[in-house]
Amino acid sequence: MKAKSLSELLVLQLEDLYDAENQIIKALPKMAEAATDTELKNAFHQHLSQTQNHARRLEQVLESITGNAKKGDCKGMEGVIKEGNEMIKSGSDPDVKDAALITAAQRVEHYEIAGYGSVRTFAQLLGYKQAQELLEQTLDEEKQTDQKLSEIAEGINVEAAHGEAVGPASTTRPGGKRSVA
Repeated sequence: MKAKSLSELLVLQLEDLYDAENQIIKALPKMAEAATDTELKNAFHQHLSQTQNHARRLEQVLESITGNAKKGDCKGMEGVIKEGNEMIKSGSDPDVKDAALITAAQRVEHYEIAGYGSVRTFAQLLGYKQAQELLEQTLDEEKQTDQKLSEIAEGINVEAAHGEAVGPASTTRPGGKRSVA
């Protein structure tokens, strides 16, 4: 990626995110189909609709800045989705597979949160007010999705453990004292 200015970097990153969102649009139906937990399936379906809106917003932003919406080549998202597909094919216990799907989905969300946080800041610094607002809206939705996945994981992870824990979760507090979590 060769960017000689912040403006060029903004466009390259927007194109990268646009490709990432389109990759996610293709991956989410597979994830929803692979999930066994109803709440998780619903979350994937809901996020598919949201992701389609994210792609449309990126089109708007790119068109307002460059005159056209062009996809980049997001190798990072390609790798994250590939790992998620491997989890889908793993043949694990259904609860473990759901826990793995959440892990994969949260990796996607964290990748997007990092990307949207950066481009929102670039847009702000470059004076693209409308773009900044659209990117902020998407960033907020990505954070909400991540939070929802964390909440769903709380129950699924307990089911996936199936009594595997060998002792209480513990941490060391300042001063070396142990506490049970």
